[in-house]
Amino acid sequence: MKRFRPYLKYLRAVRTPLSWALVCGLIYGAANGAGLPLMIKKVFPQVFASGAAPLTAMQLFVVALWLPAVFLVRGVAGYLNSYLIQLCGVRVLEALRREYFEKLQRLSLSFLQRQSTGDLISRGLADTNQLQFTLTTVANEILKQPTTLIGSLGVLVWLAFAERGVALVLVCLAIVPLCVLPIRYVGRKLVRRAEQVQSQLGSVTDRFSENLSAAREVRAFGLEEREAQRFAVLSRRLITFQMKVVKYAQALTPAIEIISAVGLSITLVYAYRVRVPLESFLAIITALYASYEPIKKLGALNNELKRGQVALDRLEVVLQEPVTITDPAAPVAVGRLRGDLAFEGVTFAYNGDGPVLRDVTIALPAGTVCALVGPSGAGKSTFANLVPRFYDAGRGRVTIDGIDVRALRLADLRRNIALVSQEPVLFNDTVYNNLLLGKADATRDEVMAAAIDAHADEFIRALSQGYETVVGERGALLSGGQKQRLAVARAFLRNAPILILDEATSALDSQSEQMIQEALRQLVIGKTVIIIAHRFSTIRDASLILVFDRGEIVARGTHASLYVDNALYRSLYDRQHPGAA
Repeated sequence: MKRFRPYLKYLRAVRTPLSWALVCGLIYGAANGAGLPLMIKKVFPQVFASGAAPLTAMQLFVVALWLPAVFLVRGVAGYLNSYLIQLCGVRVLEALRREYFEKLQRLSLSFLQRQSTGDLISRGLADTNQLQFTLTTVANEILKQPTTLIGSLGVLVWLAFAERGVALVLVCLAIVPLCVLPIRYVGRKLVRRAEQVQSQLGSVTDRFSENLSAAREVRAFGLEEREAQRFAVLSRRLITFQMKVVKYAQALTPAIEIISAVGLSITLVYAYRVRVPLESFLAIITALYASYEPIKKLGALNNELKRGQVALDRLEVVLQEPVTITDPAAPVAVGRLRGDLAFEGVTFAYNGDGPVLRDVTIALPAGTVCALVGPSGAGKSTFANLVPRFYDAGRGRVTIDGIDVRALRLADLRRNIALVSQEPVLFNDTVYNNLLLGKADATRDEVMAAAIDAHADEFIRALSQGYETVVGERGALLSGGQKQRLAVARAFLRNAPILILDEATSALDSQSEQMIQEALRQLVIGKTVIIIAHRFSTIRDASLILVFDRGEIVARGTHASLYVDNALYRSLYDRQHPGAA
């Protein structure tokens, strides 16, 4: 239980219904553990005892009511207990998933890139569901089953002691400790099997996610059969692990029942030898049998704790991951920044690998249009990602208007930066709401003006519902050029002093590229612009070009000067423009 103690906080929000659920559980346990044995001991003899005076109609009615009364109390208490526990469970599940999802929003990009998307989804759905079930089950059964056990054992001890003293009590209780053995054995086995199930479930979810995100490529390359076979292998392994869990979990009940049957048999032999009366023996046997049922359920509860422990271990990979990109304790208050950008001795490495940037120092005055060129892996994207603090420099600092970006609130910093990605992401929402991502409080006139500036208004109005058209998952219902123009429109709407363009036209047809280039020429006016250039045709308007190689800026200047003075730049340019001077 110590393992789960920090997470019992989720039960505070549902303490009122949980308290009532526990009260109902206690009533259920008392009625179940003590009600039936007492009925056999006290009620049945009044009806069937030989030589006793006949019962009046009223006495018979009262005696007959005992049985439905016990089951009525037991049934109503059990129902309310189950209903209220389920109510608490769904609320706990909501809180768990919200905390998990909110934590994912704050974790660094480097952490997310190290994880499998499908596995993160599985943790957020399957593992939170398992932990919710464990918490509510423990909260419920941890009182109900011990109460049932105490009630039945209390009646058992009282009946046995009243009939034959301590000897019969010891005989009745002799087998109870043996029931712990299968509980401990199954619990140990279940931990490893549950880990395998949860891990494999993540692999299956990841296969789903990866396949659906590559639906076009699967069909284009005729991979349907291969994908089906790969999924079948993963699914079969999941079933294998699940059945191993079932094997151990389901073995517990018959094991305890066999041990309890041995106990009942020993009690039967001893009762025969000491001549215990039938009504007393039946009451004792009923109480003894009733005591084994909560032992079985406590064993199942132990198994549930093992499953919950595995789910918790997987969730804590996310929940306990430190958030490295955070607001400073005493942030510098800023409004709209000018956009003077500087890197001062910046070195950066991913996850302890070799440096991706090495001692980079450069100043970009406000209004500079700076293009970054160089071989793949030279550090261009990393350079740009340090500006909005997607990552933090390992050594050195990045400043805007002379202020270290780490001294600014993330919201203030990123409000001053607009980003147009190579593959813009659109959410499964309306065009209008996707544009509002650039400026949440923008008026409709501002949104439409931004769309016009980005040459997007015309195609938006031609859609089935205009600005209210839902674009589909990741903008699936739009072409690449249309998505890119919406991304540019968002940047227009944001109107930030710093603009990062991650080769916004590299995958477009010539007509779309021309329209976006025209929009970008207007967008960059008066802004500090960083262009991550993969195609040299996009950097003709740059006032400064930085040449990266192996994490260092090896040259800087204009196209004309670099083409003459820098062999790397010249070779990269000639590769795309053969025969050009």
